[in-house]
Amino acid sequence: MSEEVSQASKSLDIKKLLKSVLAYGSSDLHLVVGSEPQIRIDKELRPLNLPVLSAKDLEEMAYTLIEDKQKKVFEEYNELDFSFELKDVGRFRANYYRTIHGIACAFRMIPIDVPTLDEYGNPPIFKELIKREKGLILVTGPTGSGKSTTLASMLHEINITERRHIITVEDPVEFVHTNIKSLFSQRDVGSSTDSFAAALKYALRQDPDVILIGEMRDAETIGAALTAAETGHLVFGTLHTNSAPGTINRVIDVFDGEEQAQIRAQLASSLVAVISQSLIPKIGGGKVATQEILITNPAIQNLIREDKVHQIYSQMQLNQNETHMSTQTQELINLIQKKRITKGNAIKNSNRPEELAKMIDSL
Repeated sequence: MSEEVSQASKSLDIKKLLKSVLAYGSSDLHLVVGSEPQIRIDKELRPLNLPVLSAKDLEEMAYTLIEDKQKKVFEEYNELDFSFELKDVGRFRANYYRTIHGIACAFRMIPIDVPTLDEYGNPPIFKELIKREKGLILVTGPTGSGKSTTLASMLHEINITERRHIITVEDPVEFVHTNIKSLFSQRDVGSSTDSFAAALKYALRQDPDVILIGEMRDAETIGAALTAAETGHLVFGTLHTNSAPGTINRVIDVFDGEEQAQIRAQLASSLVAVISQSLIPKIGGGKVATQEILITNPAIQNLIREDKVHQIYSQMQLNQNETHMSTQTQELINLIQKKRITKGNAIKNSNRPEELAKMIDSL
């Protein structure tokens, strides 16, 4: 590794370390007591050629980035989420936590420039979805699957094409949008508002056209999102689910049994689309996104309403050129045929590996 990074460690300057790590094209930086700093490149952790961090080293570095108020929160709860920007470098999402040996830190790199939908090769249907006046669009996937980037790209497309008031509620705010045609009100849970539920409660009085909910964590937040989507707002949200049908089940299962029939009815009428995303190592380096896409139509709405979510996957396989829907399996097959991913990585990352293996054998 470079002399610049070595000097960064010696001086315990975390800002220099973040700047240098960014040069390697990594997505994350991990600082843990008893280990040298490590970065994530193409899903794999790679140690930097730096000295092992002591508890004192890490505490000194970590506290240089936060204010006294944040320090008090961390010392009380042993957890802290926040975001920050380094001039001429980029934005970062940070999480501080405690291990049995002391403070640990995880940093996620966030580009300053908001990417466009075209830059990442997103399907044309995304530009149609964001033109909706109301409804719920969910972008789902595991941590590190690019959900925030996809959502930021969709909001950016609205920003350059429509004159709308966009409220985002995030924990923490990641991509910072500059007003172009639209007007952004970006709120950070913890500093700008007490909670997702509180922000959503008052959002409807703030004359929004579009609302982004950084994470739909509980029944109160999900219920408020459904109400906002039903009452004439375009609502974007995220969940940590791996498939489009699984997302629908997760939303419904958050609620008690006696509430689920009403939630199914609300979801059937308000859901516009579910985009379930994952990132897979690409041949030659880097990562490529696979996006399972469900778009509601009368058949899908009926299956949700009648509690037949298990039949949705079959509907997603029908007439895909007309419906613009796609399954993860079909997306993976397309990427294999284009020689963008290996068969091994496709099966490793598949939600339905047996189905995928059969399709690969028939190629």
